[in-house]
Amino acid sequence: MTKGKHHKSLDTTTFLRIRKWYLWALAAIALTIIIAQVLIQLHLNSQLNDSRVINVAGRQRAYSQKLVKAVLLLTRTTDKTQEHTVIKEIQKTLEVWKTSHLALQLGADSLNIPMEDDPAILSLFQKLQPHHSAMVMSGEHILKTGKAGKNGSKTAMDADVSILLENERPFLELMDTIVNEYDKRSKAQLQNLKQKEYWLLAFSLLLLLLEMLFIFRPLSIQIRNTISDLVRSRSNSDAHAREVQELFSEKEKSLQELQELNFVIDNAALFASARKDGSIVFMSKKFLKLLGAEKEQLNTPLSELLTSDEGQQQYLKEVLKSNRKNNIRNEEIQITTGEGIRIWLDISIVPMHQASKQQSILILCSDISERKRNALKVEQLTREHFEERMLQKKMQASQIVEGQEEERKRIAKDIHDGIGQMLTALRFNIESIDIENTAKTAEKIAYLKSLTADLIKGVRTATFNLTPPELTDHGIFPALHKMSTELSKLTGKNILYENKAEAQVRLSSLAETNIYRVTQEAVNNAIKYSQANYILISINFKDDMLSIVVDDDGKGFDPNLLDTVPKNNSEGGMGLFFMKERISYINGRLFINSRPGKGTRVTINYKTNNQEEVYGT
Repeated sequence: MTKGKHHKSLDTTTFLRIRKWYLWALAAIALTIIIAQVLIQLHLNSQLNDSRVINVAGRQRAYSQKLVKAVLLLTRTTDKTQEHTVIKEIQKTLEVWKTSHLALQLGADSLNIPMEDDPAILSLFQKLQPHHSAMVMSGEHILKTGKAGKNGSKTAMDADVSILLENERPFLELMDTIVNEYDKRSKAQLQNLKQKEYWLLAFSLLLLLLEMLFIFRPLSIQIRNTISDLVRSRSNSDAHAREVQELFSEKEKSLQELQELNFVIDNAALFASARKDGSIVFMSKKFLKLLGAEKEQLNTPLSELLTSDEGQQQYLKEVLKSNRKNNIRNEEIQITTGEGIRIWLDISIVPMHQASKQQSILILCSDISERKRNALKVEQLTREHFEERMLQKKMQASQIVEGQEEERKRIAKDIHDGIGQMLTALRFNIESIDIENTAKTAEKIAYLKSLTADLIKGVRTATFNLTPPELTDHGIFPALHKMSTELSKLTGKNILYENKAEAQVRLSSLAETNIYRVTQEAVNNAIKYSQANYILISINFKDDMLSIVVDDDGKGFDPNLLDTVPKNNSEGGMGLFFMKERISYINGRLFINSRPGKGTRVTINYKTNNQEEVYGT
């Protein structure tokens, strides 16, 4: 026990030493902090009292002046209402003045003023008392007698005013002296507190210096020595660890190899090994479970365990026997388990050599039945999708043919109803001309001129709708410009053309024709169905991208209707379908944005290729 007491541990010795001195230092610092706080709080309370006293004392001077001014105002006023107000003010001032005068000497809890115990200040109050009493008596006398006095004369009033005026100056001078005394006393208390604070600060700094010399410095030396011991101990332990590592390295290597082999055996999904003759050496539990076999069946050949079908067994025997070289063979075979379930396996046959130089094989398998089933489903879906696409193409082709027939009917109807009727009318009018009737002949000739102009206009319109010459000769830019101008004249609509491109491009004949027809269809839809007044065709070419935008201010439509099945051309609705088909045919893109009552925007984008010609505007 004696030896244990004299040889304590390092942490115990350090803790006991630090605790003793550190507690003393903390106690001393805490004591100085408590003393400083007590002094500060006492001084703050004293300062609050002194400030309150000085405030009340200063206010006494103001109230004395306020009393004199109110009395003088009372002697001069003639208004009864104002006189009544001044009397109330004098009464209130006297009450506060008398209360504050007594509180400054005797103290008052309501005003937070302590009782005065300074003999110098009390002596000044004794000198002040006669003047204060005389002024109070005069004020109270004025309140009792009123402005005119009891006998209706101002003699008593004037006497009271004279007393107030005579005592006001001495009162103010003595109150100034009292306030100065309060101020001197407050400054002296503050100076005393400063000295005490300096002493406490010096004592605290001395304590910190002593802590640094007798606690922190020895402690740092001891910690440094301790760290040195720990470093030496760590070096020794590292050396021992290296020796241990060298001793157990071979053992760990062997253990790691065994763990890796065990991991392969335990976690391989489907795993088996066999000899040259096909007998099984080992088979994983998952493989046995997949085949529906038991461990007792491992004595049977591998080919017979894998499948119950004789043809498949013969094929597996040939596969296993043919793998004589040191190469890996992969096979996808379908087998039939003992439970009659047909599954697909992806088999990898890996040749292995043991220490006895006898060849054996390692078989790694994966169950690919699900993949095969999915492949069959994909093939079936692809075939169904192809048939559906072919059916859709047939329907589209029939719709296109129907649309062409409807277009031919429309052209024939326009020629028959328009140009044909005008030609018939022209013939009848020519035959009905009577040369002898000059007046009617002139009238018919004028009508024939108008009819001929309408006929020419109709022929131009039909020709323009069929194939504009500008498209073939000059390209899409002039053709769209010409179309906007002609349609504006023919329909009376405000159809504008805006070319934003810095350079023009000549596309292939197929691309230009389809783009022109789609733009023409968009403008015709805006004229016929949107009831638009303004139509703007904007064309731009930038970064090998041709963009055409058709905007109108018509009534618009619900964009969800675009996904509905189109009707035949006689009922309308095929226009949007043919627009999409034409743009899709040239690998372009079509965007249609519309809202009911907000107009419609049709955007056509076409990516040009290197074979198409670009030239400046």
